Amino acid sequence: MTTLTELNALPETDFITALGGIFEHSPWVAEGAAAGRPYADVAALHSAMCEVVANAGEPAQLALIRAHPELAGKAAIAGELTASSASEQRGAGLDQCSPTEYTELLDLNAAYRERFGFPFILAVRGHTRASVIAALRARLTHERGEEVATCLAQIERIALLRLCDLIAE
Repeated sequence: MTTLTELNALPETDFITALGGIFEHSPWVAEGAAAGRPYADVAALHSAMCEVVANAGEPAQLALIRAHPELAGKAAIAGELTASSASEQRGAGLDQCSPTEYTELLDLNAAYRERFGFPFILAVRGHTRASVIAALRARLTHERGEEVATCLAQIERIALLRLCDLIAE
């Protein structure tokens, strides 16, 4: 853990490096927030980072969504998740799926990607395998615009949780 005071004092490149993984594989978000320092608290930093995403435009937002791995997908099986993603998925028990659950997740992930063109995003902290599967089923009924907004809101939640894990206030 680091303090917000320490983060605020870092040179810009170190700030970007320290926060580059808060938004999955998207250090451009931290880069966009670097100029707004110093931040008074984690909420202000999170808000600034979310504003960078909101102002980035749809192509960058879709790239951000697509930078996330599928839940219990190929990257998880191959051990290719970021440390944060692996920990989050493990916390929801997605590394302990029964063969039936795993098959259902693969099928639902494929249907979701086919329908929307990007992976299903859910801040899984506090979820179980069953609640993840239920959320995936339910969100398959959404319209694309609604689902883009839902994914971005879930990404913001993931980012806040990651910031709180990283920064001691």
